[in-house]
Amino acid sequence: MREKWFVAAKKADFRGIADRFGIDQVLARIIRNRDVVGDEAIEAYLHGRLENLNPPRLLKGCTEAAELIREKIEQGRKIRIIGDYDIDGVNATYILYRALSRCGARVDYEIPDRMKDGYGLNVSLLQYALDEGVDTVVTCDNGISAIDEIAFAKAQGMTVIVTDHHEPLFAERAEDVAGIGRSALEADAAAEKVRSVMDRDAVAQEGVPESKKGEQTRDAAVRVMSEDGSRYFRLPPADVLVNPKQPGCPYPYKKLCGAAVAWKVVCELYRLMGFAEEAEQFLQFVGFATVGDVMDLDGENRILVKEGLKRLRTTQNYGMRALIQENKLDFATLNSYHIGFVLGPCINASGRLDTAKRSLRLLLARDPAEAAQLAGQLKELNDERKELTQAAVDEACEMIERGNGGPRMTDRVLVVYLPDCHESIAGIVAGRLRERYGKPTFVVTDGETSAKGSGRSIEAYSMFEEMVKCQDLFLKFGGHPMAAGFSLEKERIGEMRRRLNEGCTLTEDEMAARVMIDVPMPIDYIHEGLIESLSVLEPFGKGNEKPLFAEKGLKLLSARILGKNANVLKLQVMNRAGCAMEALYFGHPDTVKEYLTEKFGETEVQKLFWGKVNRTELDVTYYPSINEYQGRRTMQIVIKNFK
Repeated sequence: MREKWFVAAKKADFRGIADRFGIDQVLARIIRNRDVVGDEAIEAYLHGRLENLNPPRLLKGCTEAAELIREKIEQGRKIRIIGDYDIDGVNATYILYRALSRCGARVDYEIPDRMKDGYGLNVSLLQYALDEGVDTVVTCDNGISAIDEIAFAKAQGMTVIVTDHHEPLFAERAEDVAGIGRSALEADAAAEKVRSVMDRDAVAQEGVPESKKGEQTRDAAVRVMSEDGSRYFRLPPADVLVNPKQPGCPYPYKKLCGAAVAWKVVCELYRLMGFAEEAEQFLQFVGFATVGDVMDLDGENRILVKEGLKRLRTTQNYGMRALIQENKLDFATLNSYHIGFVLGPCINASGRLDTAKRSLRLLLARDPAEAAQLAGQLKELNDERKELTQAAVDEACEMIERGNGGPRMTDRVLVVYLPDCHESIAGIVAGRLRERYGKPTFVVTDGETSAKGSGRSIEAYSMFEEMVKCQDLFLKFGGHPMAAGFSLEKERIGEMRRRLNEGCTLTEDEMAARVMIDVPMPIDYIHEGLIESLSVLEPFGKGNEKPLFAEKGLKLLSARILGKNANVLKLQVMNRAGCAMEALYFGHPDTVKEYLTEKFGETEVQKLFWGKVNRTELDVTYYPSINEYQGRRTMQIVIKNFK
């Protein structure tokens, strides 16, 4: 995959920032590169606390939802929480279920089955709730797009409260609002029904007083015009909507995950019930979900994750403790990486290969033995998921690189048909292929009645927009610029590959991955104090990536391939100032070896692996760390990119 390296060149008074906040100028540069500007913002970034969170009452519908839930509890009504099968949905369901139980509610939960039910609410889940005497449904991490499903529930006399964080459906023109969120094939059939409902009951915004904007009907889809008149939103007719992204919501921070939105409702509910201070116990689950759902780790999310990690390190939740122990992690050093790449995938694996209820049962476990058993099962499921993923990736790479009548290396858009691939991992496989080849990638698998697939894109290619251009291919599709899901007839997979490539205008430069370097820094500048000070920048993740340093012309003194799967390259490197240091490269050591062989020849690479004097050298990007082994502490760098 081609890469273009850039050095961040954002300006600021780095010395002044370093002096005022007692940090190294290197850290001041990194903070500026994260677009944190001004002393107030820097203080919040470095030292944000719970009191800096925005109050829940600013979240449109939050107080109303809490009041309605309290009313239903007092009336003894049966309440059902309907969540989602991923990390965010499981944690959001846990938070609401535990909180409502604490308040004395008659409450249970349901999580859709990925294969049988698909994402979010569906009519069969609601009918099942009706049959069991459920009065009120509270959604979490879903519901904002469930227009017809909630209209059905309202028609049956149910109360529906939506807590969600996804974008509401919208269209640029009023005449298109009925079909948004649907494929072209569905839109025509649905438009007439929805249009008649909207004509009868929807709220037209022109001339409506400000106090009435956004008013929702109880039995129909609701059309709401944005304040500037540029969009028409299509909202579900729920009794209450809680979502920072809904039109008219004044909440200042829009990037909360579903579990965080649910927690805000719980904060208000606990305030009304008289035990507001108890809401903090759920922060570990909010932080876990925020990282696991790959939300931006800036602003309020940064505080939620920092506070969540503090509590996770001393968690008394039997399930969390068992999962951490099963993965042999150190409680004291848990960080966002462990959530995103070790613990979170275990929670997700049950929703992919089994049922997400197993993950929820883990969090709800009241017995250490039960928790240990469930944690072991989730670890096994995740190990199975990893094996399935790797097998699918290997098969796909062989197809692409051989080009036997399917995807070819010359394709700018990869469409890979893996009929036996488990459909729940298609998105992961597409993401791996996107990373390897630097191209938009669609992975198609066999579903029960048609082919189904997932796509993962690059920054320069709006996947959803390109799919819209050939939407007649799909039975169903949806997504956003960076990811998509779809179904189509198997016979049309080849046509999909052809048309997407014919319509693709990506240039070679656009397909090159952008590598942004925070600070070009020679390795002789590294010292333990600097490495330890980098921890104040944590938690790292989307929106607050781990800093990237770089140095040119590092001489390679020796090399060894390590690891059970031969996936670690250990190097001894030396810079032009004569500073020598250990360097590690994780992933595919053979790619480094092949690159060096191409540049310097096989003889020089053999000398390198024999530890003899040789001519090999590399430009690298890296992150510094401390290796502790048998009581010895040594500085090292972890290489991220090379050329």
